[in-house]
Amino acid sequence: MDLNGKVAIVTGAGQGIGRGIAIQLARSGASLAVVDVDAARAETVTNEIEDLGHSALAIHADVTDFDQVKRMVEGTLEAFHQIDILVNNAGITGRTLPLTKLEVSDWDEVMDVNLRAVFLCCKAVIDHMIERGYGRIVSIASVAGKEGNPTLIPYSTSKAGVIGLTKALAKEVTEYDIRVNCVSPAVIGTPLLDDMAPSTVEYMISKIPLGRVGKPEEVAAVVNFLASDLASFVTGQCYDISGGRATY
Repeated sequence: MDLNGKVAIVTGAGQGIGRGIAIQLARSGASLAVVDVDAARAETVTNEIEDLGHSALAIHADVTDFDQVKRMVEGTLEAFHQIDILVNNAGITGRTLPLTKLEVSDWDEVMDVNLRAVFLCCKAVIDHMIERGYGRIVSIASVAGKEGNPTLIPYSTSKAGVIGLTKALAKEVTEYDIRVNCVSPAVIGTPLLDDMAPSTVEYMISKIPLGRVGKPEEVAAVVNFLASDLASFVTGQCYDISGGRATY
């Protein structure tokens, strides 16, 4: 899963799964654009990567804003001159409430971060990847996007959208050696769990045959594979990282 000479953008890389992915890709040889809405977190992860002896650039950006997304891409190209890999990881769970108690603003906020941002980031890099005749895009969906989780309607719907976007885009760009895939984790041990109602977390863990939460590095390993040339015959796929919860 060698990524030497490659340049990767990872959004939401300041903590949790995104941090794990950024560090894993760097260890495999990639130069990293570490993107987060929290500038301090982006700087911290960038320093971690540099301490490991790899190149990294911290970028503060709100990926729901297309102007900021375009500046993210421009900054990466200015620093590294190419973009080979995009990992759409930035996401939020939103409030864990039944539909009867959700506000329209709850829906809009989750859709903006989890789905609109994936569209914007893909749109911002795709011309560059087509021009170079190479690219790897990996987006973080969720098992909730396949099965739906009660009290997480906006989240579940947004992640289903990521899966649909992945499949559609993959079929548009096959002739340019661009591979587009996503992964669907189940419950992963990250700070996002702190934003969920304990009853919802317990429900999700109860559905996992392995009986435990996953680790960020377990997600990162699959993303590393999909970002590498070993996955040259893999596109339009959604890989489960669910401890056996989803098997289709």
